[in-house]
Amino acid sequence: MKIVRNFFWNVGYQVFVLLVPLITIPYVSRTLGPTGVGINSYTNSIVQYFILFGSLGISTYGNREVAYKRDSRKVLSQAFWEISSLRFVTIGIAVIAYVIFIQFTEKYKTFYLIQGISLIGAAFDISWFFMGMENFRVTVLRNSVVKIVSLLLIFGLVKTANDLGIYILILALSQAVGFLSLWPYLRKSVDMVPIRSLNLIRHIRPSVTLLIPQIATQIYLQLNKTMLGSFEGVQAAGFYDNSDKIIKMVLAIVTATGTVLLPHVAHSFADGDHVAVRRSLVTSMHVILVVAFPMAMGLASIASPFSVLFFGGKFAVVGIYMAVESIVIVLIGISNAIGIQYLLPTNQLQAYTTSVVIGSVVNIILNVPLIGLFGTMGAVVATVVSEAAVSLYQIVKVRKQISIPRLFAETWKYFVSSIIMYIIIKLIGQGSTMGVFEIFGQVIVGCIVYVSVLFILRPKLLVSYIVSFREKH
Repeated sequence: MKIVRNFFWNVGYQVFVLLVPLITIPYVSRTLGPTGVGINSYTNSIVQYFILFGSLGISTYGNREVAYKRDSRKVLSQAFWEISSLRFVTIGIAVIAYVIFIQFTEKYKTFYLIQGISLIGAAFDISWFFMGMENFRVTVLRNSVVKIVSLLLIFGLVKTANDLGIYILILALSQAVGFLSLWPYLRKSVDMVPIRSLNLIRHIRPSVTLLIPQIATQIYLQLNKTMLGSFEGVQAAGFYDNSDKIIKMVLAIVTATGTVLLPHVAHSFADGDHVAVRRSLVTSMHVILVVAFPMAMGLASIASPFSVLFFGGKFAVVGIYMAVESIVIVLIGISNAIGIQYLLPTNQLQAYTTSVVIGSVVNIILNVPLIGLFGTMGAVVATVVSEAAVSLYQIVKVRKQISIPRLFAETWKYFVSSIIMYIIIKLIGQGSTMGVFEIFGQVIVGCIVYVSVLFILRPKLLVSYIVSFREKH
């Protein structure tokens, strides 16, 4: 019951996170324009590298360690203060490095300084602790309040393209405040420990081990924006960033199960319940794919009119990028299930690390020639191929531990239902002016078509849930 409750808390928050950008992005895109959006995207991609190295792999490592040790308050308290203290030290070093970097930078120096607030705020990020405790309610409520306040500030203070600095400041401060607001809740779960008893050194090696896959992941999350900004200009980075934002918003819902199940699976693994671990992966994969396929195909079907309506006419080209990049919704869904929900909690770090390193290497190799030949579309294609490489490698690695046919047994039913939905949406959308109501209508029709075809194909997972629901009610 706790897993279900946490899942709905997390999904509810992801829906909320989805709705906030749906309100702000159209306004920000029209107010700041492609150049303003691109500058924010480019400078933020740089500061994220410093946050990444400063954080080591502490977020994932801390989540897992808390899940392992939460049954003992004394052991848990010791681990928390050691890990959080280590994060303060490493972020402090990253801040010094960032200040040195800014001294050698002439362009966008003011924006880099403002972005630096996010780096300082990252030192106070203890969301990993509450996730490890499977207490998602705290992080969801506090972050929701902070996001609402930031939304009001954006509409109240960002009025012209000259307010780009204010926009970046609001985003950076809201993130830092969100992290700080979690600290008062610690007293319910953690006690103070003597400073002399802290042993930070023992956490460095496992944190660095988890940093490697995060570096690799960040490469193909941020490198595209950095390279586009450097080679093609900040507008190209802005086009890619807007496409990527929509994809990531949808992905937040698809991958919500990963955030919830990582600490739960880690706890089951620590207890030696390997059957529960494998069962969680199979169930999670089916849940992810039954949602990922229609979201990917649905987004691809409305991408062009949606981009004009949502971002404005200056961003019309974003539609084709979104349609192609939507493929990663399925690919990341698969790698999230296998990597985040199975490999990490079962301590198979080498396999997970190798998968994301392969993805980053593929991304780097493809980015240079493809961006040179096709610009922003080249970066999109590189992203899709690199995500495919990650998923394929992970599938190969777990094939002897998990039945792959069982893992993907119902996939063709989800795919066929999504294809039929895509075709019908495209057919009813021809000749339409595609305003808000037309697009919303297409989404509703698409949902009805997808669910109807699924009921005809009767996937076993869906049938079992319906039977279970009837028995309980």
